[in-house]
Amino acid sequence: MTTSSFDLTGKVAIVTGAGRGLGETMAMGLAGAGAQVVCAARTISEIQATAETITVNGGHAMAHPFDATDQSSCRDLIAVTCEQFGQIDVMLVNHGIGHACPAEDLTEKEWRRMMDINLTGCFNCAQAVGQRMIQQDHGGSIILVSSNASIVAYKGLTSYAVSKAGVDQLCRQLALEWGKYNIRVNTINPGYMTHAMRGSEDRYHTPDLDQMIAEVTPLPRRGAPEELVGPAIFLASDASSFITGHIMPVDGGYTIL
Repeated sequence: MTTSSFDLTGKVAIVTGAGRGLGETMAMGLAGAGAQVVCAARTISEIQATAETITVNGGHAMAHPFDATDQSSCRDLIAVTCEQFGQIDVMLVNHGIGHACPAEDLTEKEWRRMMDINLTGCFNCAQAVGQRMIQQDHGGSIILVSSNASIVAYKGLTSYAVSKAGVDQLCRQLALEWGKYNIRVNTINPGYMTHAMRGSEDRYHTPDLDQMIAEVTPLPRRGAPEELVGPAIFLASDASSFITGHIMPVDGGYTIL
């Protein structure tokens, strides 16, 4: 295998949740590896800023607003991408929210919102792009951003952890069903990162938490968003051509303890 196996030149990638944080960083990373990138999210101003940054740096990108909880909006995102670029090779499903609450206090409304955005929204995106990849008849790579909370338990994260466990199983199911079409489906499961997910900002950075992370993580620190770029390029590229159904923690070793 050579470095050319990681080259994304000529590939078209959609990144959801590309307007901020991890999604913004991975969208720019895929563009830096040569991909033409469609930045997708609900907030048009944020994804336009990401697309403009990519373009200024010599890449190719466009922004398209969409709602992952709406199947028709997801299908429209795929249609617009193919109209603009002629194909789709990679979809990185990164959008999501966090919410901390003791299980006994969790409301049905909070539970449903978490599942709608993190799990149903993930399925909607994967299904829409999977349908198009099957039609294209040359396969593709679907990358679902999950969490190491799908692997180990965290106090107060019941709804979030369950939604991400669902994402992991969705990965396995789609990998099984779509392998015959040369569609690969894998996850990236971040641990504690320096960037807080929307909905969890108020509890994400405290001295006690930072100390705990350092004590229980083999690489004793939080991860930087840039450290997800390598895994994303790997799973998007031909370098991972025989990998599917894989759950990939990117958490400094947190889940091995």
